[in-house]
Amino acid sequence: MMNEDHYDVHASQDGEMESLVLDDSGHLQPPPQSPKSPFNSFLDPPSYADAIFTSFDSNGHDKTLELSTGSSSDYLHISVSDPQKEQELTNSLVPGGNTYYTYLITTTTNLPEFGGPGSEFSVRRRFRDVVTLSDRLSETYRGYFIPVRPEKSTVESQVMQMQDFVEQRRVALEKYLRKLGAHPVIGKSEELKVFLEVKGKLPLAKTTDVASRMLDGAVNLPRQLFGGEAVVAAGVDLNDVSQPAKVGRDLLRIFKELKQSVSNDWGGTKPLVFEEDKEFMERKDKLMEFENQLSNVSQQAESLVKVQQDMGETMGELGLAFVKLTKFETEEAIFDSQRVRAADMKNVATAAVKASRLYRELNTQTIKHLDKLHEYLGTMLAINNAFSDRSSALLTFQTLSSELASLHSRVEKLEVASSKIFGGDKSRMRKIEEMREAIRVTENAKICADKEYERIKENNRSELERIDKERHNDFLSMLRGFVVNQTGYAEKMAAVWEKLAEETATYSRDSS
Repeated sequence: MMNEDHYDVHASQDGEMESLVLDDSGHLQPPPQSPKSPFNSFLDPPSYADAIFTSFDSNGHDKTLELSTGSSSDYLHISVSDPQKEQELTNSLVPGGNTYYTYLITTTTNLPEFGGPGSEFSVRRRFRDVVTLSDRLSETYRGYFIPVRPEKSTVESQVMQMQDFVEQRRVALEKYLRKLGAHPVIGKSEELKVFLEVKGKLPLAKTTDVASRMLDGAVNLPRQLFGGEAVVAAGVDLNDVSQPAKVGRDLLRIFKELKQSVSNDWGGTKPLVFEEDKEFMERKDKLMEFENQLSNVSQQAESLVKVQQDMGETMGELGLAFVKLTKFETEEAIFDSQRVRAADMKNVATAAVKASRLYRELNTQTIKHLDKLHEYLGTMLAINNAFSDRSSALLTFQTLSSELASLHSRVEKLEVASSKIFGGDKSRMRKIEEMREAIRVTENAKICADKEYERIKENNRSELERIDKERHNDFLSMLRGFVVNQTGYAEKMAAVWEKLAEETATYSRDSS
């Protein structure tokens, strides 16, 4: 969002303001000896992304460089740069084709997972690779608060200048990858490691959602849930597990879980299993209320930034107007009193320009600190996604439990009907054996679903503890930085007007 270069405004603000001059067209010109000064023509104020500032608070280090492990010695720094336009390779004989942009992703770290101290490597990735990484993380780390990736933004790419769009995406990708790197689990994951290190085509195939195999062909579940040892025990074909679930299998799961969901909402009876963690439900409700309050505070923060921006621009325009008036009075001066008045107006113009510059620098700092509110709105989206993982896992477990109860009931009915026939009913007995096999498979699937649900619950619990600690530290740092900078710039603005009051003190003495 902001340029990280620093500029010591204290020296330039405490000293004399540079001379203000107008060109022939009446535009205010910056001093030629200070080309890097943040002061530019107020008819075309600099964007906040290009503002140059120094913070009054000393907490200026980049928190994303450190992992949330409690050890400041562990760092994983990720930067995204150098977007390049490339041509899509196709087998078509027709020349041309789609184009896309790739970004240079550079990583420096001392983590042993990435090679230890002094490790630095870079790869080129396109946005599609980021989508693949995001999908893989969502599937593998269900229940964790995984940062939400940037949207594709196809509409914006059509209405914005391509250069601006590419830069906007570069910044968003860098911010996203740094958030992934700062996560205590995702930051050390094999998926992120492959994404950051392996050159060429990203070798992260989309995995199969566990739930898609739970209702049919459930014998394949152990490898996905428990790792390789369970595969041997279950006798699973390794190649088969890596294949996407069949459409029919997915549809069966969707219809059965939809039926269970409707039964939960409208059936009037409790499902066989339901969420029993009252403490979790209370924390969930509190987080939803926190999200509402956060949204309100974020809106007010945006209003504050807009007011400070308007104030800075208005002060700049006022200074420009006084400079023009000074030029007019100087050129048309006949009496000494006019020249004195012109000099006093120049002092007013100088004070207004200083105040304008201070407002712009203050606004840059306000954005820097209060942007934490927007970041936590994004975190709330990640939390909601993790809670959805939990609800989905519970629904799968409910569906399998209901299916199992239904199978047992049907077997009992068949057994009763078969017992009424002398010598037994062979067709019914065969059907009973088939259904008992279905019961065995469903019971195995239910066990896996239960373990998956418990795993997600544990992930939710640990993440809630982590986010509580981080939220306390983040908000304390945000408030401290915001208050310290508001105080610092208020004092500097007061000094500007106090100096002007001294320069114009002769008016009060003359009037007395």
